[in-house]
Amino acid sequence: MSDLPNCPTCYSPYTYEDAGFFICPECAHEWQTRDDIAVLDELDIKDAHGNKLVDGDTITVIKDLKVKGTSLVVKVGTKVKNIKLVSGDHDIDCKIEGIGAMKLKSEFVKKA
Repeated sequence: MSDLPNCPTCYSPYTYEDAGFFICPECAHEWQTRDDIAVLDELDIKDAHGNKLVDGDTITVIKDLKVKGTSLVVKVGTKVKNIKLVSGDHDIDCKIEGIGAMKLKSEFVKKA
């Protein structure tokens, strides 16, 4: 018997685990595994002003940031919605309009 949780969206018992996420094959809902949630609960990621950040927050960039390997720059005041916190040096995963997927350091953002 599997100890995987049922899907929180459609309550399907056919969930499976892949790359740190639980996935429901019936409704395609994805959510973090218990281990990832425990690691992120231990993380205390704060923005440049000391405000605690959580998954799904909207942030604003407070410094021009050069995008490594390109001539693009993320300008001051750029708003980024629906962030995802991760462990590591660059602790924010996000998508920036016009640039794409990025990893940012929390010290260069503020909570919007």
